[in-house]
Amino acid sequence: MQVNSQRGRSGPRTSTHRPGGRVSRTTRNEPNKTAIYATALTAFFAIAGIAVVDPILPIIGQEIGASTWQIELLFTAYIAVMAIGMIPAVLATGRFGYKKVLGAGVSLVAVAAILAALSQNIGQLAALRGLWGLGNAMFFATAMVLLVSLANDREWVVGLFETCVGLGFAVGPLIGGLLGQFSWRIPFLACGLFMIVALALSITRLKDPAEKPAPLHVGQVFALFRKPGFRALCIVTAAYNFVFFIILGYTPVFLGLDVIPLGLVFTAWGIGLAFGILVVGHRLAHTVGAVQTMGIAVVGVLLATVALALDLGTAGSVVVLVVAGVFMGIANANLTDLSLALGSPDRRVTTGAFNLVRWGFAAPAPVIAGLLHPVGLSVPYWVGAGVLLVGVVAFLATAHRMAGELGESVLWSRWNRRARAVEGTPEEALGEI
Repeated sequence: MQVNSQRGRSGPRTSTHRPGGRVSRTTRNEPNKTAIYATALTAFFAIAGIAVVDPILPIIGQEIGASTWQIELLFTAYIAVMAIGMIPAVLATGRFGYKKVLGAGVSLVAVAAILAALSQNIGQLAALRGLWGLGNAMFFATAMVLLVSLANDREWVVGLFETCVGLGFAVGPLIGGLLGQFSWRIPFLACGLFMIVALALSITRLKDPAEKPAPLHVGQVFALFRKPGFRALCIVTAAYNFVFFIILGYTPVFLGLDVIPLGLVFTAWGIGLAFGILVVGHRLAHTVGAVQTMGIAVVGVLLATVALALDLGTAGSVVVLVVAGVFMGIANANLTDLSLALGSPDRRVTTGAFNLVRWGFAAPAPVIAGLLHPVGLSVPYWVGAGVLLVGVVAFLATAHRMAGELGESVLWSRWNRRARAVEGTPEEALGEI
C-alpha cells in the first residue's frame, strides 16, 4: 500500500515467537503509559456521555412537556455544535498545545452535564447539550493525535482507543437506563462527575508531545476536500452518519419502552457496535480490503434500516437494532482508518475536515426524524434508507478513487488478494498514523 510504504514500524518492541509464526509481545516499551490510559479513559467517559441520553429521551419529553422533535434537539444541538467547533478546536492546538485544549474541553463537558441536571425546560437542556458538544469537539480534536504522539506502539494505542469507544457506547445506555429510573437528571449528574474525574486525570497525568504542533490555518483544512479519494469517502460518510443518528436518536421513541428496558436494549446495541469495531471490522478489512469492507458495512446498515421501517414488532425491531449495531461497528472501525490514510499528513487537518463532514451531516437527522414522527411511525426510517441508498450508489461510483490511493482495488465479485496482502501487515493505515 502506498500510504504505508513510507512509514516505519511503530517503535521498539520485545516479542517472542509462537508456533505457527505468530508474534506475542511480552513487554511493551511505553514510558507514557499512564498518560495514554488517562486519555483513553477520558474517551470512554466522553462516548458514554453521548449514549447516556438514549434511554431517558421519552421520560424527558414526558416530564418537561416536550414534543418528539424538541427532545431530539438534545442530539441535534450536541452534534451540530461539535461539528462546527471541531475546526476551531483543531486550530487552537497550534497555539495552546494539545493538553490545554483537551483539558478545556473536558471542563466544558463537566460543567454542561452538571447544569443539564438542573435545567428546567427543553430550551435550557438543548443549549447545555450544545455546550457539551463544544467540549467534546475540543476533546476529539486532540485525543487521537495526542495518543499516537505519546505511544511507541501506535497499533496498540489505536486499538485501546477503539476499545474505549466501543465500551462507551455499550455502557452509556446502561448508565442512563439504571439511573434514569429514579430521575432523568441523575444520568446527567453522573456524567458530570465522571468528567471531573477525567479532568483530574488530564491535569495530573497528560503531557504534550516534545514537539510543539505547528500553527494551522482554516484554508489547510478545506483544501483537503480537493483530494478525490478523501472527497469520495466524505460523500458516503455523510449519508451513513445521517442514518446512524436517525437510528440512535429516533429508535428510543419508536420502540416505546420504559427506561430500564430501553437502557438494556441500547446496551445490547452498544455491545453489537463494540463487536463490530473490535472483532469484525479490521479482520474483514484484512481479508477484502478496507474500501470493500466499508461497502459491506453500509449495505448492511441500509438493509437494517429498511427492516426497522417495516416494523417487525418490538422483539424483531430489537434484533434488527443489534444487527445494525454490528454493521455500524464495522463501518466505524474503518472510517477513521480510511480518513487518516486518504487525508493530510498533518492528522489535525484530517481530523478537522473529516469530523466536520461526519458530524455536520449527522446533526439534522434526529430533529428531522422527530418532525416526521407525526406523519408516520416508520417514515423517519424510510427517509433514512433513501438517504443511505444515495450514499451506497455514490460509493459504488467513487470507491475506485479511494481504493486507487490506497493501493487496493474494488472487485466486488471475488476476494481482493492484493488488499489482503497489504492490509495484513502491521503497518495498516490507522495503526501507523
